[in-house]
Amino acid sequence: MPYINLQMTKGVSRQQKEQIVNEFTETLVHTLDKKPEHIHIVIQEIEEENWGFSGMLTDDYRKKGNKKTRC
Repeated sequence: MPYINLQMTKGVSRQQKEQIVNEFTETLVHTLDKKPEHIHIVIQEIEEENWGFSGMLTDDYRKKGNKKTRC
């Protein structure tokens, strides 16, 4: 039973999450010959103030004009 735990900062749309789940599932089906009903994927969204990046909290990093970087 494959289990994927994806952690990222908040701000991803439901449509993007659906695509992630679909594509991760397809990869495990094709690569490991797993059944889709045995694959579990958990997406955890973390507040930017609770994520450190480049030596600072992500919300502070983005406030300094670094908007393009996604954690």
